[in-house]
Amino acid sequence: MAQKTKHIGLSLGADICWPICYEGLLKELDLAIPIGNDTLTFEVERMAIEPFSLTQHCKYDVVIDRLTHWYHTSREWIKKAIISDDLYVFNNPWSLQSMEKQTTYCAMMRLGMPVPETWMIPPKSYTESSDLQPTLKRYAKLFDLGDIGDKIGYPLFMKPYDGGAWVGVTAIKDRESLLNAYNESGIRVMNLQKGIVPFEGFVRCVGLGAQWRCVNYDPDAPLHDRYRMDTDFLSAEEEQRLIDITMVINAFFGWDFNSCESLLSKGVWHPIDFANACPDSQVTSLHFHFPWLIKANVRWSIFCAATDRNMKTDLNWREYFDIADQDKPFEEKLPEYVRIARQHFDIEHFEEFCEQHLGHLDEVAHSYFATDAVRCAIREKVEALYPDYEYDEFTELFWNRIQQWRQLQGGVGPLA
Repeated sequence: MAQKTKHIGLSLGADICWPICYEGLLKELDLAIPIGNDTLTFEVERMAIEPFSLTQHCKYDVVIDRLTHWYHTSREWIKKAIISDDLYVFNNPWSLQSMEKQTTYCAMMRLGMPVPETWMIPPKSYTESSDLQPTLKRYAKLFDLGDIGDKIGYPLFMKPYDGGAWVGVTAIKDRESLLNAYNESGIRVMNLQKGIVPFEGFVRCVGLGAQWRCVNYDPDAPLHDRYRMDTDFLSAEEEQRLIDITMVINAFFGWDFNSCESLLSKGVWHPIDFANACPDSQVTSLHFHFPWLIKANVRWSIFCAATDRNMKTDLNWREYFDIADQDKPFEEKLPEYVRIARQHFDIEHFEEFCEQHLGHLDEVAHSYFATDAVRCAIREKVEALYPDYEYDEFTELFWNRIQQWRQLQGGVGPLA
């Protein structure tokens, strides 16, 4: 029996805490997984941003990517490695590059999901170019933004069609505030989306491969309190509904790691924001939920590396659209979408693999998240974000919340 090493690359930006804990937990697991006639071991390496030949060989089997949004060099290296060496990456970089929020709204509306009414409006201002004025004079139609706002209904939200991290998002309560926000929006192309008011629940469902976690979310709270620590705020039926929606969205766009925000109103969960294919990963945001993220990252990356998972570069939208075009209610279509999504994530194989080869992960993680190494990782991230007089306070806050996770969920498995 031969020993083979699988290589996992971390494509990182300002990340501090989660790579430390991912590397630390993987080291504690000390994996040696028998697959066929081989025994697989695993090495992790942080990737550099540097010049590369287009014929350069890729040594990695899997890359966990956090830079595609911001660093074109890393994005293009990853795309090259997928094409040339069949690299598997979280997430599909072409889809991540091109599928902005506007596209995701259109696609999920086509599938029948109850996305609130959404409009796109031209920008208030434009970047000057040689053909700008002739184009606008010939084709840009005058419109009454107030009439559009009245048609959608208030309250509504104005947000960049391709934005993220809540940048440029404005709550609009009436015609006057709509006009004021638009006048200040500059060259950004905006969506106007009807507000779901009142609503009884706001949930962010995080998906990582074939794993999902529903979190009670408070967007108005300070960053360290937005992810609430409730553990029983959803019925089993509601939780499965949100998981199914997120699973379908992620499979549809080829995203391994993404989150879906949904609002509950009058018994209906409305997806409102689900192009978040680089979700919060820092302990300063996730705290209580941070160990889940690390464990989920370990499971999915090891599974993908060990099984030589293929990168699906072709998005099979027609299979979904054929279902969407059938004359039947969304409730009957959703299970068919879920069937396709489950096949995409190879869920049965994944669960069997975890049970057979990663059965000790929960126990090891329970011990690991009580170590000084984790406390030091928390401290390092806190020192990168907070003023020095708050270092002790927030280090203890996040550490204690992780210990609460250990008490409440640390022994629950296999996918806790």
